[in-house]
Amino acid sequence: MTMGKIIFYEDRNFQGRSYETSGDCAELTSYLSRCHSCRVESGCFMVYDRTNYMGNQYFVRRGEYSDYQRMGMSDCIRSSRMIPMHRGQFRMKIYERENFGGQSHELMDDCDNMMERYRMNDCQSCHVMDGHWLMYEQPHYKGRQMYLRPGEYRSFRDMGMSGMKWMSMRRIMDSCY
Repeated sequence: MTMGKIIFYEDRNFQGRSYETSGDCAELTSYLSRCHSCRVESGCFMVYDRTNYMGNQYFVRRGEYSDYQRMGMSDCIRSSRMIPMHRGQFRMKIYERENFGGQSHELMDDCDNMMERYRMNDCQSCHVMDGHWLMYEQPHYKGRQMYLRPGEYRSFRDMGMSGMKWMSMRRIMDSCY
C-alpha cells in the first residue's frame, strides 16, 4: 500500500526546523513551535489551523505549499490527517437538514453545483458509505473545504462548521498517490 509523506516547516518557504510524518498528527506543536509551510512528497492530506483536526481545513497533494496564508489558514497549521487511498465505488447520501432530515440525495460521483443538480440550497448532514470526499462552501469546488471519510455526520454545525453552506462535493481519487 502506498503511504503518504508530508514535511512541515516552522517558517514560510520551507525554512526553519522541520517535522516529517506519514500519518495523522493531532498536534503539530508537539514537534514544532509553529508551522507556516509544508511539502507533500506523496499522498494526500488535510491540514487544519487548529489542533485535533478542527478549524479551517485545506486539502494538499504532492507539491509545495510555501505560505500557510495562501492556503486559507487564519493561523499556522496545527494538525494534519493523512487521507488513505480508496479503490472502489464512492457513495454518499446528503441531507438538507441536521440529523438526516429534509430532502436527501445519494451521490456516487462529483457534484459541482448542488443547487442546480438537486435544487437543494443547503446540506447540513450526510452519511458517507464509501470513499473519501471533499465538500466545498461554493459551487465549482471553491471556498472553504471539509474532509469527510466513511461515517455518519449528523450535524456539520456540531463539527464547528456553523453558518456555512456546502454547495459542491468531489471524490478524493487515488490520482494524488
